[in-house]
Order: sequence, then C-alpha cells, then structure tokens
Amino acid sequence: MQPHIQIRNLNVFYNRDQQALKNVNLEIPHNQITVIMGPSGCGKTTLLKSMNRFLELTDGSQISGQVLIDGEDIYATGMDVTEIRKKAGLLAQHPYPLPMSIFDNVAFGLRIHQMKKGRHLEYAVQHYLEAAGLWTEVKDRLHQPATRLSIGQQQRLCLARGLAVEPEILLADEATSALDPISAQHIEERLVDLKKEYTVVLVTHILRQAKRLADYVIFMYLGEVVECGPAIQVFDHPQQERTRAYLEGRF
Repeated sequence: MQPHIQIRNLNVFYNRDQQALKNVNLEIPHNQITVIMGPSGCGKTTLLKSMNRFLELTDGSQISGQVLIDGEDIYATGMDVTEIRKKAGLLAQHPYPLPMSIFDNVAFGLRIHQMKKGRHLEYAVQHYLEAAGLWTEVKDRLHQPATRLSIGQQQRLCLARGLAVEPEILLADEATSALDPISAQHIEERLVDLKKEYTVVLVTHILRQAKRLADYVIFMYLGEVVECGPAIQVFDHPQQERTRAYLEGRF
C-alpha cells in the first residue's frame, strides 16, 4: 500500500547552528496510529510539525528535504499552505478553545471554508461533537462560552473543531499530557476510533501510552530516527541497542 506520508532527507535547523532533525527518512501508513516516541528534546514535535508546515511559524527555522502527502511535496513552490494545514490538522498539547461559544468553535472552520450553512451547519456541528465524544455532555449548552468547559472537554472540543474541516491526517502533539487520567482516556479512545477514517500521528513521551495505542512506531533520539516499524516488531524485537535501552528504561 502506498504510504500516506513520505519523508525524504528532511533536515531542520533552528537559528542555523542548532540541528533539530538529521536526515530523516520515513514512510507513515494510512489509517493507523503512528506513535513518535523518545526522550524529551529529541525532535519529536519538530518532526510532527514538519508534516503540516507549522515549523514555518517558528522564527529562525530552516527546512530542507521533502514531505510528501499522497505523493505531493507540501514544501514545493506554489503549494497552498492553508490547504495543507486543512488536510493535516494539529491537536496541540494544551487546548486552545476560541473565545466564543461551543457551537461557534466547531462551526468556525466550516464557515471560513464555506463548507456548510443553515441546518447543514447545525447537523455538521453535532456530527463532529459526536465524533469527539462530547455531544452528550454539551448538547444543552451549545451557546455557552467554550471556556466554561473543563480542560478535558476543551481538548475534545479542539478535536471536534479540527475534524470539522475534514482533514485526512490528525497530528496529535502529546495531546493528553495536560489532562487528568479520565480525560486522557477519552482522548485515547477517540484516537483509536478515528483511525478508521484518518491517519493519526501521535507524539508521546509516555511509553505505556505508546504501547496501548501504536500500530506503527518511530523511535527518535537526538534528532535522528533510530528505529521504526510495526509496533509489535519495535516493542518485542527491537533491532537497535538504543531502542532496547529506551524500552528498558535505561535512559
């Protein structure tokens, strides 16, 4: 099967002298949860944000190489950055609801991209709140400020808002690290369910979470991809000594 995302000879520098990614080459499969794991500061988030050109929002970043989605290089001249970020949505570590109602948060992207109107908009908002596992908790207060929701509910609202613009890929950057255990479980359950329709790429430094969720694993260390492959292969039969050391908790 053709991989959904292909990364070729990707190098990323910050402020010219700090190399965050070193000659990364990867293929990420369709409709699976790919987990990027490794210790703090190893380049996980940098790699994730290279997949929808969010790195360009960081001052001093320099990027070379290719990132292909559906065979198309997202860094090629003339590419529509807005469309790229619509195709590969980002669920951040901390939820950032817009300063508006719960309904308007989900409807925001639909209105911007002129995707739904009237009753169709209402049905769409309900659909994506259901997809994020939030509908039953908020259906009677859709027009209240989103900031009144708990942190866990806000994260699921941000998930619904991201899904509403119909991406192909969901990028999750330690999306449960700021949540309590029950809220984190809600997000994990959503991600497992959503892989039926989306390609999910999750950054985590929690090894237990990686083992629970991953279909495919990328292990990084100091800006390099040390090992990657199906989860059962990497976790049960790692090929590299650094991978074994990480899995055994030696660093």
